[in-house]
Amino acid sequence: MTRSTKPAVSAGVKLVLILGALTALSPLAIDMYLPAFPQMAKDLGVDTGTVQLTLSVFMIGVSVGQAFYGPMVDRWGRRGPLLVGMVAFSAAAVGCACARSMGSLLGWRLAMALGGSASMVIPRAVVRDLFDARESARVYSLLMLILGVSPILAPTLGGQLLAFTGWRAIFVTLCVIGGVIAAAVAWGLPETLRKEQRVKGGVVLALKTYGRLLRDRRFLPLALAAGCTLGVILTYLSGSSFVFMEMYGLSAQQYAYVFGLNAVGLIAASQINQQLLKRYTSRQVLSVAFVVNAIAGLALLALGATGAGGMWGLIALLFVCLSGAGIIFPNVAALIMEPFGDVAGSASALLGTVQFGVAAGMGALVGVFYNGTAVPMTAGVAVCALAGLAIVKISVRWSHA
Repeated sequence: MTRSTKPAVSAGVKLVLILGALTALSPLAIDMYLPAFPQMAKDLGVDTGTVQLTLSVFMIGVSVGQAFYGPMVDRWGRRGPLLVGMVAFSAAAVGCACARSMGSLLGWRLAMALGGSASMVIPRAVVRDLFDARESARVYSLLMLILGVSPILAPTLGGQLLAFTGWRAIFVTLCVIGGVIAAAVAWGLPETLRKEQRVKGGVVLALKTYGRLLRDRRFLPLALAAGCTLGVILTYLSGSSFVFMEMYGLSAQQYAYVFGLNAVGLIAASQINQQLLKRYTSRQVLSVAFVVNAIAGLALLALGATGAGGMWGLIALLFVCLSGAGIIFPNVAALIMEPFGDVAGSASALLGTVQFGVAAGMGALVGVFYNGTAVPMTAGVAVCALAGLAIVKISVRWSHA
């Protein structure tokens, strides 16, 4: 199968929907249970900060899992490993639903992430198999549109399940979603990596490939910067349920509305990105997006530390920071994947590993420094946004050195 130079919509509605559903699966596994944090803490006999660690454990699992799947999909193709990952995800979701202790829940969340990470590596590799750099960025923007819907629906669905059943039903629902997506992959996703394009080799070759990517100036700086942006999101996810539900007294349903508002910003930004790419390069768009994120992050920290602006001030600045991800992620993915078509699976995997590794560290700090105020969340967002901007600026000078 040759790579297309036709418009992104030529990928077909079915292909884009399947790739979008895959891309949204792990975010669903993160977002759907956020309104349940207070109930889970009470049921399992722990504090909110401890429950927040389930997010970081999931991120660590996704980071490790993507590194594992990368060489696998370059060697054996896209479909087989993807189906294995979806089955593992659904089985682990049942384990989470049955967990009776925090230790058990953490273990099943890790297993859930290891399975679900296949749905993050493989869609990027499939897009790289089919499209050139500019069209890839547009397809990634379409996927961001579908991805953006999940944060709107997931907390709302989770809140409704909490009202009628309990937090365990959320994980049963995720099991069902994983099964439906696995069926869609088996029925509608073709194999996009021809046999003659597959990489032969084992662990040693995989490690050499990762080493080559990490030494390449086109890869690591952008991957680290994208990790900082994902850190902004995870920091928000880790701390927002406490800030809005416990500090400001929002109900689970009201919290879901706030969450959905930010998701709308992510969707809008991803679509604005498609229009920007008609006039500017991906690097030009990225530079501006990182600057805006850093300014908004600093302002957010000031509000969190002083209380100025109240809840609506925090919501407004979080909207700006999170919307920036809708522009940053598609362009980073396109720029990173384009030069590495011979190892697209490994490049996609390592990008995810770096992103989620950086983000997991920041998310864990929010839980560790939990102090009953908005400062841990707002400080984490600011630090991640500033670090992303610094890395981008350094990488530009580095490339011109």
